[in-house]
Amino acid sequence: MPIKNPESSVADELRPEYDLASLKGRVRGKYYARATAGTTMVLLEPDVAEAFPDGASVNQALRSFLRSSRAKQTLQPTSRGTRRRKAKRAKPARG
Repeated sequence: MPIKNPESSVADELRPEYDLASLKGRVRGKYYARATAGTTMVLLEPDVAEAFPDGASVNQALRSFLRSSRAKQTLQPTSRGTRRRKAKRAKPARG
């Protein structure tokens, strides 16, 4: 028994008086750049996603992590190896 394509049974609901060839000004993806500006899509692993009920809680957790990591960076002392050392001068020989 052949399987029918479900899309073939759907009737075309577009009225015959609409001529698609005469439509002007269609631009595909016209607002894509504006809609995605400032947005970064990140996929979470399932076990991580279970810990957060929504996107706002993920953002809150990430912001607090960033604040704490920045605080740790500013509190750490500079390395002694980066300081300039004075060159030792050779003492003249006594004699």
